[in-house]
Amino acid sequence: MAEPFKNVFNAQMIRLMAVHLHRADSNFDGDQFVALATRKLTRLELKERSNQIRSALVATLPSNYRQACKLLRAALHPGKNFSLSDMDTDEQGIRGWAIMPIADYIALEGLSDFDFSMGMLKRLTKLSSSEFAVRAFIQSDQERALQHVQKWATDNNLHVRRLASEGIRPRLPWGVRLQQLVIDPAPILPILETLKNDPEEYVRRSVANNLNDIAKDHPAVVAKIAQQWLKGADNNRTRLVKHACRTLVKQGHKPTLKALGFTTPNIELNTLTIHTPNVVLGDYLEFEFELSSLAKKTQSLIIDYIVHHRKSSGETSPKVFKLKTISLSPAEKKCIVKKHPIKPITTRTYYAGVHWLEIQVNGDSFGRKKFTLSL
Repeated sequence: MAEPFKNVFNAQMIRLMAVHLHRADSNFDGDQFVALATRKLTRLELKERSNQIRSALVATLPSNYRQACKLLRAALHPGKNFSLSDMDTDEQGIRGWAIMPIADYIALEGLSDFDFSMGMLKRLTKLSSSEFAVRAFIQSDQERALQHVQKWATDNNLHVRRLASEGIRPRLPWGVRLQQLVIDPAPILPILETLKNDPEEYVRRSVANNLNDIAKDHPAVVAKIAQQWLKGADNNRTRLVKHACRTLVKQGHKPTLKALGFTTPNIELNTLTIHTPNVVLGDYLEFEFELSSLAKKTQSLIIDYIVHHRKSSGETSPKVFKLKTISLSPAEKKCIVKKHPIKPITTRTYYAGVHWLEIQVNGDSFGRKKFTLSL
C-alpha cells in the first residue's frame, strides 16, 4: 500500500531543516523548532503539518524579518534548476517540500516588506515552488505583484517561469482563489502570452492549466486565445492549446471546438446498444455504437460519452468522459466498443435506479439510452 502523501512532511525532514538552520546561525534553537514542528505530527493532514512547521519557524526565527530571511537563505540548498524528482532536503541544504512552510512564513510575515518578500519567493521557488504563498501578495496588491510576475516570465530558471503562470492561476487547486482574477483575467493574459512558447513542457503545462481555470468563467476568452495561438503553432503549442481547452471540449463549447478544427458533424448514429442494461455497483457498463459519415469530405470528430448519474432526488447529473478523436471519411462507418467502470469512488455517491448513457460528438448529442444501477 502506498505511503500517505502527507508523509512528505515527516520528522526526519524537520530534523534536517533544524540542522541547516542551526548551521546557518548557531543561535537558532533547533531542538525547540523540532519539538514544536513535530508535535502530534502523525495526527495531522498535509496542510496542517505544513502550517505547524510554519508556526515553529515563527516561534524560533529572529523576530527581525530581514534577519530571519538572511538565516533562511543561508540554510537553503545551494543548487538550482533541479528536476522535480530530485527535490528532497539533503546534507547540502533545504529544498523540496520543506520550502512550502518557509514560503508560507514569507507570506505571513513579509507583506509589509513587499518587494523584498517577492524576491524571497523567487529564490525559494527554484528549490520547489512558491505558488501558494505568492497568492497572498497578489491579493494584497495585485498590480504591484504582477509587475514582479511579468519579469519572472522571462527568467532563466524554469521554476521561476513556471511560478509566473502557476502562481497566478485563478482557481489553483489547494490554493486560495484569486477572486479578482476570476472576475477579470485580463491582467494575466500578457504573462501567459509571454510563456506560450516556453521551451519547457513543465512551464507550458502550467500555462494550459491556467487557461483551463479561466475557461471555467470566461469560455469565450479562451476560445479566442485558442484560435489565435493555433495560427502557425508548432506541436508544443498545439498540445498546450488542446490541454487548455479540455474542459470546454467536454462541455461541447462550439467556438472552442471550431477553433480546434471540429465543426458540426454530418453523421448518423446507426446503433447504440447497452450490453449490460442492469449494472451492479462495482461492475462495468458495457456498450457499443456505430457512426456513419453523411459528408462528402473527411470529418474530424471528438467522441465523448456522458453518464447521467442518478441523484438522491431522482434527478440526474451529467458527467462527460473522453472516448476518442477520429477522422471519418465519406461514407465510412465506425463501430466503437467501451467498458466503463462503475465503482465506488470518494468523489461520488451512487444511488440505485435509472441512469442514462448519451453519445456526444463535437459537442452535439446523438442519442441516449437508459440503464439501471443496483447497489
